[in-house]
Amino acid sequence: MKISTKGRYGLLLMVDLGAATDDHPVSLKSVAERKRLSDHYLEQLIAPLRNAGLVKSVRGAYGGYLLSRPAAQITAGEVLRILEGPVAVVDESGDGLDLFWERLRTSIEEVMDSTTIADLIEMWGKTDGAALMFYI
Repeated sequence: MKISTKGRYGLLLMVDLGAATDDHPVSLKSVAERKRLSDHYLEQLIAPLRNAGLVKSVRGAYGGYLLSRPAAQITAGEVLRILEGPVAVVDESGDGLDLFWERLRTSIEEVMDSTTIADLIEMWGKTDGAALMFYI
């Protein structure tokens, strides 16, 4: 299973929003500048996250986005499923290894669902964000 840029950048976006400690909305432009990403691409990612209720928008001159729940209550699994869809290790294999593939998928889901945005923020802080990469 390979996570696309949608999932990777979506997690980076959520980590950035969750790391904002002053409870002020964060603009996508500022996230894009910090993470060296396209603000237009972030706009495409924020819409499904907002529609799913993970982020909320604040209008106005000092508007932007906030997590709708504490970072410790939002999992990486929620974010990845919204942006990438359900976890699939292989398509219907029928190769006799179905139990293995199911166990592998379950293990991946367990890691995704037990890792919160707060956990990722903590990991990011330990590496200063320099080496934060996600491989599943």
